[in-house]
Amino acid sequence: MSASEQSWDHEVDFVVVGSGCGGLTGALAAADRGMDTLIVEKASVYGGTTALSGGNIWIPNNPTLKREGLEDSRADVRRYLDAVVGDRVPTENLDAFIDHGPATMEFLERTSRHMRFQWCAGYSDYHPEQPGGRAAGRTIEPLPFDLKELGEDEKGLRPGSLATPAGLYITSKEFAKLNMVMRTWAGRRAALGTGWRAVKSLVLRRHMETLGQALIARLRLAVKEAGIPLWLDSPMTSLVTDGAGAVTGLVVRRGGPEFRIRARKGVLLASGGFEQGEQMRKQYLREGGTDNYSAGSVDNTGDGIVAGEKVGAALDLMDDAWWMPSFKRPDGIMHVLVSERSIPRSVIVDQSGRRFTNEAAPYVTFVHEQIAGRHDPIWFVFDGKAKNRYQFGGVMPGQKFPKSWFATGLMHRADTVEELAAAIGVPAAQLAATVNRFNGFARSGKDEDFGRGDSAYDNYYGDPTLPAPTLDVLDKAPYYAVRMQAGDLGTKGGVVYNEHGQVLRSDGAVIGGLYATGNTSAAVMGNDYAGAGATIGPAMVFGYIGARHAAEA
Repeated sequence: MSASEQSWDHEVDFVVVGSGCGGLTGALAAADRGMDTLIVEKASVYGGTTALSGGNIWIPNNPTLKREGLEDSRADVRRYLDAVVGDRVPTENLDAFIDHGPATMEFLERTSRHMRFQWCAGYSDYHPEQPGGRAAGRTIEPLPFDLKELGEDEKGLRPGSLATPAGLYITSKEFAKLNMVMRTWAGRRAALGTGWRAVKSLVLRRHMETLGQALIARLRLAVKEAGIPLWLDSPMTSLVTDGAGAVTGLVVRRGGPEFRIRARKGVLLASGGFEQGEQMRKQYLREGGTDNYSAGSVDNTGDGIVAGEKVGAALDLMDDAWWMPSFKRPDGIMHVLVSERSIPRSVIVDQSGRRFTNEAAPYVTFVHEQIAGRHDPIWFVFDGKAKNRYQFGGVMPGQKFPKSWFATGLMHRADTVEELAAAIGVPAAQLAATVNRFNGFARSGKDEDFGRGDSAYDNYYGDPTLPAPTLDVLDKAPYYAVRMQAGDLGTKGGVVYNEHGQVLRSDGAVIGGLYATGNTSAAVMGNDYAGAGATIGPAMVFGYIGARHAAEA
């Protein structure tokens, strides 16, 4: 739609489309540079997929890490990203992320007293064995936050996918310890600590939250105090361009009628990926990943990507996603399998009854192997002692698995490995051979097939009381199997952008006035994943970069 063909209903300097971490950070950066800024959000709640996430942030050399004495050399960060990302994305974009990442976090801390974080000590980079990798980790997370500080805006926060007991809140930093509540004194102390906090929170009538909810709540309060309007229930229907093809505004539908909004300085697309868009999944994603087992926001149907493409934006990485081994509960909730895959006394097998990769590998790596090898269906197999020692799928040790899991065929239970094989439809002799071979590796402490436990990342969620934290024998009936899917946290592909966050055409030319960040853009991590929070970190950084560039332009 040409700007000359319409009048404007509303005018501002900068419009942000989407209210996840990238959009809210971009809005704050724009307002800080003196721009009259507006955020428009398609959903009736704010926070996007960030609010459903772990809220981790991967930005090397950020202020939180520096205060812990964890400052990196720039060369080490670059060597690590070169090893993980390779040449899949422009080097200028990697440089922009490295150089502007610390400034983004410094800006947030300086701008708002609400932006406070802590280091997730020991949460390893996802490939710590690569040059420049860090076994101690570079991941940070927001401190717990009382949602009552939001006032009326508390009810507008996108709720988490899983309900938690009243008063209970757990940080990423604590989760690994709590996961070992039946195995270590550190786990028991963590459980007592969280229990005491829950009681205190109830007595004081606090509404404490952590993870992605805490990150979005902190950003939302900062946006509110900066005086930046946020329009909910206001989906973008199109971008508006001038005669030269530059973006001058957008059209949103608000309460029924369409509003034509002029953006004098620019538009930032931060509206998420296309993980919930069935047609786009089938059109773009790899075979084996087209079925929708996504934990992303239900509102992420690719609107920003489609709008960008209509005004000439090039697209990249559209066949890839932030993959996550998952299972779909009978109530429709997607449960992602992160810590569970490091459980000792467990293996994951395919339709042949064989292991096909390192079960404890980073989740994107795991699903890449699953899809490339056409391993479907796959089953998570574990024994009764694992059930009694470790949580699985949110079911704590000592709790019974829901009957609906068995009734629907999601989970099977048997007294022998051979009977379990029959129940899940894999060759009994092969599954028994797989378990026996793995048990041999567990006794020796070395997985000779796939190197499970060789990486510090594998062991982060393992059992520290064992000689090899992810390896132990499966020999205690009953035996369980859970059907797993190639799920995702969101898609990786989107519009192509440069080191300034400007959206590009297929010939490399800039589309004036148009910026992008987060899963609306082609991921700066390429086909891989540097560490926990390497979705959220870059989204925040390029929101910051794009807004500052728009102000200067």
